[in-house]
Amino acid sequence: MSNKDKPTTPAEKLPASPATIHPEDRRINSKTLLGDSARVVIEHQGQEYLLRQTHAGKLILTK
Repeated sequence: MSNKDKPTTPAEKLPASPATIHPEDRRINSKTLLGDSARVVIEHQGQEYLLRQTHAGKLILTK
């Protein structure tokens, strides 16, 4: 199988570029946003998203 026919795996894809943070961006502390439950539902354009904090302290946003 040649390289051009070889299927790509997620590890071979280019990494996503990090978000650019500007000084004028609004900041909200994650504890303020999540509260004591470590979860919050965000309504955006008629859709609901769940923002939750993992046991490792990472934030995950799911639809």
